[in-house]
Amino acid sequence: MNHLKSIPIATLLLVLVSLLSTPSNAITFTVKNNCPYTVWGAAVPGGGRQMNPGATWIVTANPGQTGARIWARTGCTVTGPNGLRCTTGDCGGKLQCTAYGTPPNTLAEYALKQFNNLDFFDISLVDGFNVPMSFLPEGGQCSRGPSCRADLNGPCPGPLRTNGGCNNPCTVFKTDNYCCNSGSCSATDYSRYFKGKCPDAYSYPKDDATSTFTCPSGTNYRVTFCP
Repeated sequence: MNHLKSIPIATLLLVLVSLLSTPSNAITFTVKNNCPYTVWGAAVPGGGRQMNPGATWIVTANPGQTGARIWARTGCTVTGPNGLRCTTGDCGGKLQCTAYGTPPNTLAEYALKQFNNLDFFDISLVDGFNVPMSFLPEGGQCSRGPSCRADLNGPCPGPLRTNGGCNNPCTVFKTDNYCCNSGSCSATDYSRYFKGKCPDAYSYPKDDATSTFTCPSGTNYRVTFCP
């Protein structure tokens, strides 16, 4: 134990705080950039980071977390120590996201340890599309998860086209039949375009039946950009 005398007290305190602030039951999301170009990963909770091709980023969240998202930002320019402006997925001009991204952006969404001790997770195109994505469980407890591997940007319908992505029609037209503000909307030709390309993903706000996946609480996950 004499070797501890050579370690500064401040260092020992930092290690102790780190251990106490990282719950042993935290869920791990392994985020990987398989795209042949750099993206800037974003997560709420989790912050953000630059991800060159092949890069991996570990994001953690605690059981009970709801309203969480992971996404990729593209067309980004560094503007300061925590400044980052992006063409798609921008989160208020910050590198470390504390707010959701600006459409269009493909979203991995999740809520942990909810009804019946289940995690609920999905890929959503309700905010449009910028990069292909998969969102899959890791380990033996669960095997099913959503993937959206198609390129929706190239054949994107003309009115939805935008720099770096494909907008959802609500973003463009802001009408109730696309945004579902009254809770009574149904599929449209535009939402069918998204669903036809990515059957696993949410295509409009009421698209629940084929788009929500569940795994037992405690499952870890892998989010891949350009799987």
